[in-house]
Amino acid sequence: MRHGAPEVAGRLLGRTDDPATAAGIAACVARAEGLAIERIETSDLVRARACAEAIGGPRGVSVEVDPRWQELDFGAWDGLPPTAIDTAELTAFYDDPDASPPPGGERWSALQDRVARALAGMPPVPTLVVTHGGTIRAALAALCGFDRRQIWAFDLPCAAVVSLRIWPGQPRTVQIVGLAT
Repeated sequence: MRHGAPEVAGRLLGRTDDPATAAGIAACVARAEGLAIERIETSDLVRARACAEAIGGPRGVSVEVDPRWQELDFGAWDGLPPTAIDTAELTAFYDDPDASPPPGGERWSALQDRVARALAGMPPVPTLVVTHGGTIRAALAALCGFDRRQIWAFDLPCAAVVSLRIWPGQPRTVQIVGLAT
């Protein structure tokens, strides 16, 4: 699940730790209704963590905080609206985020590596991960083999849920169960 709408919308929020709005948290709680979950993992950033705690608390499900679920570090671009970034640099980033990372930021491959490590360490029980748009895209790339262009085709608004069924083993089998936006 992507976290609820942040208080400051329309900006590249990587490590900028802006909170989610009350309405954004409520949207995540509503979206989680009916999900059969035994565990919750979340990014340590407050906009994700608050949503995870609001979902887990009433259910009696503890929330495990794992910084590997953080958003891509946008470096010098973090917290800026896209209009404040040089168009050519931003286009180069979206065309190839590994070859053209944000200045002082994280390469796409580093994000994919840490998300793949987080996924590999998850026990095989129904788990809700409350995280960020870029992190969800990295998980889809790692699990389903989507390339850079394919991952940007997914519309992942705040409070969106991507449901995957993952069978352990080699090779790992993944089924996309649904996308609720």
